[in-house]
Amino acid sequence: MTQSPSGSFPGQTKLIQAGRALDAANFFLADVRDGLGPYLAVYLLTEMKWDEASIGIAMSIAAIAGIVAQTPAGALVDATRAKRMIMAIAALLVTVPSILLPWMSGFIPVAISQAIAQAAGVIFAPALAAVTLGIFGHRAFSRRIGRNETFNHAGNAFAAAAAGGTAYVWGPGVVFYILAAMAVGSLLSVIAIPAGAIDHDLARGLHDAEKSKDDSAPDDHPSGLSVLLTCRPLLLFAVCALLFHLANAAMLPLVGQKLSLQDKNIGTSLMSACIVAAQIVMVPMAMLVGAKADVWGRKPLFLAAFLVLPVRGVLYVLSDDRYWLVGVQLLDGIGAGIFGAIFPVIVADLMRGTGRFNLAQGAIITAQGIGAAVSTTLAGVVVVHGGYNAAFLTLGAVGAIGGLLFWQAMPETLSRREARRQF
Repeated sequence: MTQSPSGSFPGQTKLIQAGRALDAANFFLADVRDGLGPYLAVYLLTEMKWDEASIGIAMSIAAIAGIVAQTPAGALVDATRAKRMIMAIAALLVTVPSILLPWMSGFIPVAISQAIAQAAGVIFAPALAAVTLGIFGHRAFSRRIGRNETFNHAGNAFAAAAAGGTAYVWGPGVVFYILAAMAVGSLLSVIAIPAGAIDHDLARGLHDAEKSKDDSAPDDHPSGLSVLLTCRPLLLFAVCALLFHLANAAMLPLVGQKLSLQDKNIGTSLMSACIVAAQIVMVPMAMLVGAKADVWGRKPLFLAAFLVLPVRGVLYVLSDDRYWLVGVQLLDGIGAGIFGAIFPVIVADLMRGTGRFNLAQGAIITAQGIGAAVSTTLAGVVVVHGGYNAAFLTLGAVGAIGGLLFWQAMPETLSRREARRQF
């Protein structure tokens, strides 16, 4: 094979280019994929004067739109070879409705705009995981997913720090401009991923290019859709993912609301501090998962993510001090950092050879979305009738139940063959 002038082979050059573009895509899409995220609750509470229950309902409507779109999005990623294009289109559909929010005043326009953004944003998780698998294969997937999440959290931390630093001077509306700037960066980075570097059959988990001669021949056709209902560990994992997000999704918005009620002028800045604090912790957590998931196994890491939830729920009620609340939010970096990195690895384990990797991702994320949608509504109602402390304790209890279920019923998905390959 002919070497390039720089001394590397053409295939290696394309792989390096793809890796760098994927790093950039994860960095910029970090802010775009969630739209306004927790800033929406702060903006609606402080600028539009909505009550907590209305905020929870609006956010749940948006979450439901994402739930409806998620599984079809996974199926689309499996079927299409235009993965870069659909990510670029989704970035625009997330950004435009969000930056138009300041010109909306009623409940219905806000709910519809955020529903569109949420529905479009669900494409990113399965698409990025699919592109990663299609470029790097199963052997390097765990480590590369850890790297993806590292850049994702770095991007979130950067965007949150920028929002917090500028919102103190120009107000909460600055988050709209930061979102627009990150969207431009995401479009450029997605386009920079070499289309020829992606094996689209491998990207859907249809075959494994790294199989040895002793392994059975790969299947050329995807399994039937019934695989989603007949794979018991996948169904169990879906329930666990639902409970994780039921416990976790509303915690940060509740913290943001408490901080904003204490001081409206610095509410957005304190929210940014919470996000930055968590994202900083998520970076080493993602690196840890990437380095150790193939050595320690998947189950101990995911169980650690679950155990953080009840601890946070209890700690939040001990003090209303702003510095305490921001400090406790550091624990979110452990739970969410591990979850984000290990989730696609577990799904890839379960769906290996079926050709339904991204469809299964979509189905599991649908379960997550159901949990998140119910979480914000549940928390809003509990706050109205019982206060913030009752809401935090309720969410923490849900997390404890989910962790117990995962510990008792979920099997380890790392195969012995893959574990041996690490040595």
